[in-house]
Amino acid sequence: MKVVIIGGVAAGPKAASKIIRMVPDAHVTIIEKGSFLSYAGCGLPYYVSGEIKEQRELMETSAGVIRDTAFFRNVKNLEVRSGTEALEIDRAARRVRIKDLATRQESTLEYDKLVLATGATPVIPPIPGVDKGNVFTLHGVHDAEGIKSVLAERTAKDVVVVGGGLIGVEATEALVTHGCRVTIVEMMPQILGMLDWEMARLVENYMESKGVRVLTDTRAMALEDRGGGGNVTHVKTDKGEIPADMVILAIGVRPNVALARQAGLEIGDKTRAIRVNDHLQTSDPDIYAAGDCVECVDRITGEACFVPLGSTANKQGRVVAVNICGGDEAFPGIVGSSICKVFDYCAGRTGLTERAAASAGYEVISAMVPGSDRAHYMSESKPLLVKMVADRKTGRLLGVQITGPGEGAKRIDVAATAVTAGMTIDDVAGLDLSYAPPYASAMDNLITAANVVRNKRDGFMVGITAEELQRKLQASEDFFLLDARSPEEYAEVRLPKSTLVPLGALRRRLAEIPRDKEVVCYCAISLRGYEASRVLAGAGFGNVKVLDGGLAMWPFEKEMGS
Repeated sequence: MKVVIIGGVAAGPKAASKIIRMVPDAHVTIIEKGSFLSYAGCGLPYYVSGEIKEQRELMETSAGVIRDTAFFRNVKNLEVRSGTEALEIDRAARRVRIKDLATRQESTLEYDKLVLATGATPVIPPIPGVDKGNVFTLHGVHDAEGIKSVLAERTAKDVVVVGGGLIGVEATEALVTHGCRVTIVEMMPQILGMLDWEMARLVENYMESKGVRVLTDTRAMALEDRGGGGNVTHVKTDKGEIPADMVILAIGVRPNVALARQAGLEIGDKTRAIRVNDHLQTSDPDIYAAGDCVECVDRITGEACFVPLGSTANKQGRVVAVNICGGDEAFPGIVGSSICKVFDYCAGRTGLTERAAASAGYEVISAMVPGSDRAHYMSESKPLLVKMVADRKTGRLLGVQITGPGEGAKRIDVAATAVTAGMTIDDVAGLDLSYAPPYASAMDNLITAANVVRNKRDGFMVGITAEELQRKLQASEDFFLLDARSPEEYAEVRLPKSTLVPLGALRRRLAEIPRDKEVVCYCAISLRGYEASRVLAGAGFGNVKVLDGGLAMWPFEKEMGS
């Protein structure tokens, strides 16, 4: 069996290695345009920051062996042609035309099965100046080396990152580590589009506390060289100019489908990625595709989506190999799980955001729940901010978002499992999760969040979002904002126009609460706010709400001091 694989970074090498393990006498050839094979692209920001010390670490196995051409030949029995470009697919002849980029010589390879693992390419904005010096993407090893060389010269004091997605945010931390003054320019109303606005705003606030300038709703218009030396010196936006010694273009990626399109394979209308079936076959059953060049199926909505991730690419590479070798394995789709490090915060999501769920037609119910990532009395405990989204009609868990310095990856993974399994919020509330004070609270953050959603569903709690409350405050609406914390907490920080009525004093001070107005209760995490709302409901107050997430998840300005 002859298998040709085009692409040698993630899905391609994974498929090739699995094929050889299943069919040792198969002849597998990997075609890779670049010079680096099977490297950890997701580790590039940490190589730039210096956390990863040597370039070779990005290409090493866990045993410390570099995955180069010799490794694949001697260990895997694979033929690898790096520095080679695939030019054309002849489907009728089952042949690929290739070119050695060093010698410029062309040749052909015949195949029984072909795998497209062509990945994705960085989006370059159509603006003047993107060809200036010191303008980079962060997509490959050469990009990372270019950025590191500029940083080593210590001439890049002001850096502009165009794009506030995962790559832009991770690149920003790496640059700050080198002492750069970093400005993120993001054309959308928020950074980290994988999150809902209020969660992204919390991350944005945290980044600004680290000295990062974040400009949302701002479009880069041109990159300019005013020094005449060929390097970028300024970024012109629709709202002004920003000095820049270096620019990182981190707008995102698009699937690399040029070969597939040339071969007449079907391309997704919505995703513009290669369309595949659940066995990862393209519209030609002898051609498979995997990784960042293919569209996936959202397991919640059933819709096609494009979510390029190394984890997905590796899983798909294995599925492709099994099916090429005669197996019958389906790739089940994804739920959009992703996470990134933002200085000491994590920011992660699985499933649908509230925005996406509403757009998909769900009647959404959600909760914002701050808490400690382990027993609050343990010295290692750290805050964790959770948003849970569910379908009001069925109770099905639709998605979870997490940020904060606490242990978020564990919760995202548990939530991903629950979303994948189609669990309801009642199922999640009853999960038998591990507990010991050094590792978790007796009621885990996810269980607490599920219970808050259940309280809302069952009519015990009516929430109000921070955005809704902010609009009320700005419009000077006539309502009563009740702070249920202690006098000491209130004196330190509070919401504007709020009235202190400590929870322990509420029952004897009911006469001070207007019955003819809407009452909004809050505290640090809205637990006491919820308790206060139940006291008021029991006393006959008919229009009582609780601020989702409390002060801990309030993204706007607060009043400080007495």
